[in-house]
Amino acid sequence: MINIAVLGTGKIIPEAIEAIQASEKFNVAVIWARPHSAEKAKTLAEKFHVERISTDLDEILNDSTIDFAYIGLVNSVHYEYAKKFLDAGKNVIVEKPFTTTYDEAKKIADIAIAKKLYLFEAVTNLHLPNFFAVQNALKDLGEIKFVQANYSQYSSRYDDYKIGKVAPAFNPEMYGGALRDLNVYNINLVAKLFGFPRRLIYKANYGFNGVDTSGILLLEYENFLASCIAAKDSESPSYFLIQGENGYIKIDSAPNVFNSVEINLRGEEVKRFNLNQFENRMVSEFIDFGKIFETGDYSAVEEYLKTSLDVMKIIDEVSL
Repeated sequence: MINIAVLGTGKIIPEAIEAIQASEKFNVAVIWARPHSAEKAKTLAEKFHVERISTDLDEILNDSTIDFAYIGLVNSVHYEYAKKFLDAGKNVIVEKPFTTTYDEAKKIADIAIAKKLYLFEAVTNLHLPNFFAVQNALKDLGEIKFVQANYSQYSSRYDDYKIGKVAPAFNPEMYGGALRDLNVYNINLVAKLFGFPRRLIYKANYGFNGVDTSGILLLEYENFLASCIAAKDSESPSYFLIQGENGYIKIDSAPNVFNSVEINLRGEEVKRFNLNQFENRMVSEFIDFGKIFETGDYSAVEEYLKTSLDVMKIIDEVSL
């Protein structure tokens, strides 16, 4: 088993610990929390039968039994904590978004590659069997004409936001907002499948504190356009759609779960399937990370890092 330290006690952490344990690749050796969140860490440890909690970061950084750190903290500190663990010679899994800027992303990627450490961004959809099926089917579509992605979900924190109670997810100083939250999943799909675009435009609806509560990103490629819509202030059916001269591929679900595939090629019978194996969307990524680590497939690390860097560069360019 690969020993992993889980950093954080926020909303994503229970789902992440459940997935880590279900992957059967990792052992959650310790949950780290800031001192004021120690009770939350204790509750999580009891629920998931984790033997140890800690509020001492140096203790974990210097623990030779820890192979990986999973950083599930607020967006604004992803770079700081990832760098601490990489500098200490630990492998790192960072929750999305990877960092706050491209420069930060490049710095930690360079450290990881120089030390041959394993550094991953936890973007669930890029590791799901349905995604790989779509990737393999792209060639059958012929020349691509349009790509559309929509992840719109009325945030559980939006009502509070409207009366001035600002959670990190709606705090621009902590790099919250629709672009860096929900739209990251859309952008990762497009960047992984098609690479870096030649032109970008972002238009958004902004809240009272300047945060983008919803927005649309237009990515222009050589022969087609892609649109990525994300909303935390309103709701609609979410989907991912690729249109080509020979037909289309459609995913009728939120892009982070990617839990259905429809392939409709002109003149052929429509194919509908779901190859995903786990109810928890995060299990597949931890299985993937574990396999890459166990087999020493460092080229896969570099390939995923390229996508993370492309995504951060896209976000940087439209956030100026």
